[in-house]
Amino acid sequence: MNEQAARSTQADDRFKQVVKAFFDRFVVREPVLATFLGIHTEDGRLADTTREAKEAALQESRRFLADVEAIEASELSAEQQFERDLAIHAARRWIFDDEIHHVWERRASAMDEVGDGLFSLFARDFAPLPERLASMTSRLEEAPRVIDENRRRLGDRPVRLWNELELESAGEMGSLFEEILAAGRGAWGAGSIEQRRLEGASQRALGAIEDYRGWLQEVIGSAGQDFPLGGENYEELVRLRGFDGLDASQILEIGVQQLADNKSARARVARQIDPDATEAEVLDRVKSNHPTDFQAALEAYREAMFRARDFVVERDLATLPEGEALEVIATPDYLRNVLPFAAYFSPGKFDERPSGIYVVTPSVDGDASAMREHNYSSVSNTSIHEAYPGHHLQLSAANAHPSLLRILVDAPEFVEGWGMYSEQMMREEGFDAGPEFMLMLYTDAIWRSCRIILDVRLHRGEIGVDEAIDFLVEHTGFERPNATAEVRRYTYTPTYQLSYLLGKVLLLRLREEQRGRLGDRFSLKRFHDAMLYAGSLPISFQRRLLQGIQGD
Repeated sequence: MNEQAARSTQADDRFKQVVKAFFDRFVVREPVLATFLGIHTEDGRLADTTREAKEAALQESRRFLADVEAIEASELSAEQQFERDLAIHAARRWIFDDEIHHVWERRASAMDEVGDGLFSLFARDFAPLPERLASMTSRLEEAPRVIDENRRRLGDRPVRLWNELELESAGEMGSLFEEILAAGRGAWGAGSIEQRRLEGASQRALGAIEDYRGWLQEVIGSAGQDFPLGGENYEELVRLRGFDGLDASQILEIGVQQLADNKSARARVARQIDPDATEAEVLDRVKSNHPTDFQAALEAYREAMFRARDFVVERDLATLPEGEALEVIATPDYLRNVLPFAAYFSPGKFDERPSGIYVVTPSVDGDASAMREHNYSSVSNTSIHEAYPGHHLQLSAANAHPSLLRILVDAPEFVEGWGMYSEQMMREEGFDAGPEFMLMLYTDAIWRSCRIILDVRLHRGEIGVDEAIDFLVEHTGFERPNATAEVRRYTYTPTYQLSYLLGKVLLLRLREEQRGRLGDRFSLKRFHDAMLYAGSLPISFQRRLLQGIQGD
C-alpha cells in the first residue's frame, strides 16, 4: 500500500468512527426511532423531550458538523468523500430545523412520542407478543413524564392549529391503549401480575392525558396562528435542501405549470371516458365505483399492491429485495387526523424479519363520503405509490446499503418523488393504464401540484389556512374534512409537501439525462436499481452516483 492509500485508509476509518459515534448517540437519544429501525436495546424507553434535551441535540449536530469538516476531503477515498459531503448536507439541515424552525417550542407533541412509541412495538411482530407488551408497559409508565416535559417545554409563541392537532390526538389515544390492554389479556391472562402492571400504567397515562387535554385547551385559547417560516427562512431552507439549484419562486412556477398541465390532461381523459358528460360528472362516476365498506377497501388495497408487485417482477423493472414483506392495516385512530388517506412505515433495517406497514384511513371525523376516496382507480394509484414499486420497494432496497449515515439523511424529494415517479412509470409500462386509472393519476398529480403551491405560499405568508383549504377543495374536489386535515399537515412541514411532485419532475429529468448520456446502453432497470440500492439520497447526490454508470 502506497503512502497516499494509507492516508486515505486512516482518514476513512476516522470518518467512519465519527459517524458511528454520532449514530450510537442518536439511537440512545431517540429510542422510538431506534425501535422503528429495528434496534431494540431502547424499547422500554421514551425520549427525553425537555427543552434542555432539544438544545443538547442542536449542540450535538453542531459538534458532528465540526468533526466532519475537520477531516480533509482530499485525504478520504472517493466513496468517503461522497459520504462526507452527505454528512455536511444532513447536519446543516438538522441545525436549521432545531435552531430556526424549532417546531418543538411552539407545538406540544407528547402524543407523537407516546403514540409512535407504542405503535412501533405493537404493529410489528419482531419479538413474541409478551416481550413487546412488557416494553409497551415500560413506555406507558414513562408517558406521564413525557407529557409533563412537553407542558414545561412549550414557549411563549404556541401555534393554535398545531396544538389543536395535539388535542385531537390526545382524545384518540385511549383507543390505542384499549387495543394494547386487550392484547395483554390474551397474552398474559386477565389477573396476571404483568396485566395488572399494564393496566395500572395505562390508567396513569390516561389520567395524565386527561389533564394534558385540559391544559392544551387553555393553550389553544390564547395561542396565535404565527406558523409561517417566512420568506427569508423559507428560501434558506430551500437552499439547504438542494433542489438542483432551484429557488422557491422557481419551484412555485413548476407547481403552477404542473397544475395547469395535469388539469388539461385530466380533462382530455374525462372526454375519452364520456364525451357527453362534464368532467365533474365523470370524476363523480369514477369516485362512486368503490368497495362497499372499509374492510372490502383493505382487501382491494392488498389485491392492487400485489398485482403491482407481480407486474414489476414480470416486466423486470427493478430488483426486489430478498425477503421483503408488507402488511396492510387500518390507520391507528391517533394518526387519522394527520393521515387522511394512506401512509407507509418502512421496515426496520436491523430487524431479523423486516416488514413494511401500509396504513389506510377509513375516514376523518366520521365523514360518510370517505369511501369515495377509496375508489378502485385511486386504490390502484395509491398502492403503486405506497407499495410497489413505490415506498415499500424503495425503502426496503435502501435498507440494503451498509452506510449508517444514509439511514439518518432526510431526502423527501427522492423518497416521495419516487412514489410519484412510480405512478407515472407504471402507467407508461402498461399497468392499469385505462382511462379511469389515468383520470385518478392526473387527479392525484393535481393534488400534489396544489401541495407545491400551498407549501411555498403558506410558509412565505402569502395565504392563510382557510384560503388554502378552499384552494385545495376547488382544485382537487376533496371532501372538506380531508382537505382540512391535509392543510393542517402542511403548516408544520415546510418544503416536505412540495417534495412529492417536484421530486417526480426532477427524477424524470434525471432519467432523460441518463437516457441521453447512455443512448442504446440505457437500461430502465439499471437506472432504477442504481438509485434504489444507494439509499434514500437527495436527488443531487443520486445524480453524482449515476454519473459512474456506463451502461455495461
